[in-house]
Amino acid sequence: MKKFLNTLFITNEKAYLSLDGKTIKVTVDHQLAGQFPLHTLENIICFSYNGASPALMGACAEEGIGLSFYTPFGKFLCRINGENHGNVLLRKKQYRVSDDTAASCQIARNMILGKVYNCRWSIDRTLRDHSMRVNTEQCKITINYLNSSLPKIKNEEDLDSLRGLEGECASLYFKIFDELILNQKEDFSFHGRNKRPPIDNINAMLSFGYTLLANDCANALEGVGLDSYIGFLHRDRPGRNSLALDLMEELRPIMVDRFVVSLINNRHIQGKDLVKAENGAVTFTDKGKKKFLTAWQERKRSSITHPYLKEKICWGLVPHVQSLLLARYLRGDIDGYPPFLWK
Repeated sequence: MKKFLNTLFITNEKAYLSLDGKTIKVTVDHQLAGQFPLHTLENIICFSYNGASPALMGACAEEGIGLSFYTPFGKFLCRINGENHGNVLLRKKQYRVSDDTAASCQIARNMILGKVYNCRWSIDRTLRDHSMRVNTEQCKITINYLNSSLPKIKNEEDLDSLRGLEGECASLYFKIFDELILNQKEDFSFHGRNKRPPIDNINAMLSFGYTLLANDCANALEGVGLDSYIGFLHRDRPGRNSLALDLMEELRPIMVDRFVVSLINNRHIQGKDLVKAENGAVTFTDKGKKKFLTAWQERKRSSITHPYLKEKICWGLVPHVQSLLLARYLRGDIDGYPPFLWK
């Protein structure tokens, strides 16, 4: 259990929620695990199969408290709202901002700022820890370029120009990405991003990780009442979770890229865990996919200190916290959307 931003997160999959007077009671194996006054909450996000009592669901509806249910693995199931809940107002504001390119750019540039910042951090971390095993000069050139791009991104007011800056930074970042791979070079070498389908082992791992992260972001956005299909940087396209793609931009370098690099460098994933099809597409073997997913879930359970909230959370809650912060910005509760800047 964790409470911040007036939101109660229930992460124990054995937890059961019930109403006790004007409080929410959390029990695990019939033992009291926590109790919280309802009037202090705006949202309850529950990752438990055991669910909640009808009395509590009714009380949340009456009090305007959003109650969202997920599987323990993070798949969004449903959200309960009372008739007076402000969810529709939040979505109407989201649609208005999405239709306004200038307003969209204010959010999108913070997300891209977070992405470029985290790309720079990832390279800098490798340079600090393994300076004798990487091309130090090329890494420093890339770090300096990304660093010099941050003020430009922060002040950019045009979406197309912002996309151009993001594209330049991403291209330079991926040119140096092979330097982050320190082991198993015979099976894992990177010569540029390719997809649909990925044609080498690293791109296959990145694409699979990005798919998992996109799903986590979409689930998190729906849980706080936002429409995951209406984005700010990524524009409307039928069937595309545009806002989920927006949100995951700042999280790619630290939640997927570093994760993939660690799996390779620590030899947790090996060349035999991937296979190339006749059409050239590379995919995981069944055993390899299981290893990747198991490590992904373990990673999501590990604890960090959120750089903006300064509170301890698990990695798996990062998309949920960022979704809450985005919703707060759209409601006018905070002055700007704070991107996830990893340190």
